[in-house]
Amino acid sequence: MGGHDGERRGDAKPALVEAFSTFGSDALRDVWLFDQRDHEELYLRDDVGEKIADVDVPRFVDNERYGYVTRDTYADLYYADYGYTVRGFDGFEQFRTFLADGDEKVGVFGSFDHREGGYDFSALDAAVSAVVADYPIEAFAPGRTEK
Repeated sequence: MGGHDGERRGDAKPALVEAFSTFGSDALRDVWLFDQRDHEELYLRDDVGEKIADVDVPRFVDNERYGYVTRDTYADLYYADYGYTVRGFDGFEQFRTFLADGDEKVGVFGSFDHREGGYDFSALDAAVSAVVADYPIEAFAPGRTEK
């Protein structure tokens, strides 16, 4: 992982949101970090916040944690490395990836309004990877603020 000193660690999460925002522009709905124990909302568009006011967000994030298992399964059984998952919902698409291997496993997901012609999610994956390369993985841990 990257080489920023402790002062710059606080820039990691805003840089991650910026990568999602640059990719999706006004279509960006939300961005969340999660690990095995915790989750953190990094960005939530107002209208989406209203829609999820009655949603059990911790339960939704728990479902995303199953991705740790499938990622490990792909690593053991498949000839190619896992990159990301995209799910289509009525009205939006959700992108999920993982920021690190090993003991410090941090996942990120975000969603975007449907767009005619769709999205090139491999470009978002590359942008996320570029941000992650600039910071220690601990800077992305949910619920922790490091400056």
